[in-house]
Amino acid sequence: MRAMHIYDAVTSRKSVRAYTDQPVPREVLERVLDTARRAPSGGNLQPWHAAVLTGDALTAIRAAAADRLAGLTTGPAPEYPMYPEKLWSPYRERRFRNGEQLYESVGVTREDKAGRVRQFSTNWDLFGAPVGMFVFVDRGMNHPQWSDLGMWLQTVMLLLRGEGLDSCPQEAWSVHHDVVTNVVKIPDNLMLFCGMAIGYGDTNAPVNTLVTERAPLEEVVTFLDAPGALTTRVD
Repeated sequence: MRAMHIYDAVTSRKSVRAYTDQPVPREVLERVLDTARRAPSGGNLQPWHAAVLTGDALTAIRAAAADRLAGLTTGPAPEYPMYPEKLWSPYRERRFRNGEQLYESVGVTREDKAGRVRQFSTNWDLFGAPVGMFVFVDRGMNHPQWSDLGMWLQTVMLLLRGEGLDSCPQEAWSVHHDVVTNVVKIPDNLMLFCGMAIGYGDTNAPVNTLVTERAPLEEVVTFLDAPGALTTRVD
């Protein structure tokens, strides 16, 4: 399974939102995460901290999240905003189109608010994945270290593809960060950045037919062989 070409790993990686119950061997996870230590980071700070949950720990996370959704517990405010308060073009349109495609893939119309809530709530079940990973960063770190964390996450996801596994990074878990930290005891200096569902994608699930769109190359990259302006589309 580890012979997948890097281009195939990149193009086949996507956010998978439905999984089989096939267990993921511990040795595979260890191999992926051990190799991912080679991800780049400024000054070699390696600012990532992760907890990998299976078994009773994963059951506890799901149960606590279910209680929160049922209104049995209340939570604190999110520790960071996932998006700017008012997105502008072209980012606003990209986000809107992503949501539109997601709900279309499962047959939920824009008017079906209850259906949208049900679909979104699958986040807190980790989409049925047999493995949940939660990633933390030191509160004292700055934006460059958060970008390092993103590079590590991408490295992990590509290595998972190389092992025939799927994943879905989930910043949504940051909204209920206390649910996670009540199960994963962490020191006060760390904060939850995201969760990640890991497992074998259910190829029969309609939601997994979704392949999100990407902006064309000329919209995001400018090639210059002499001094010139970066081409952008910002309204």
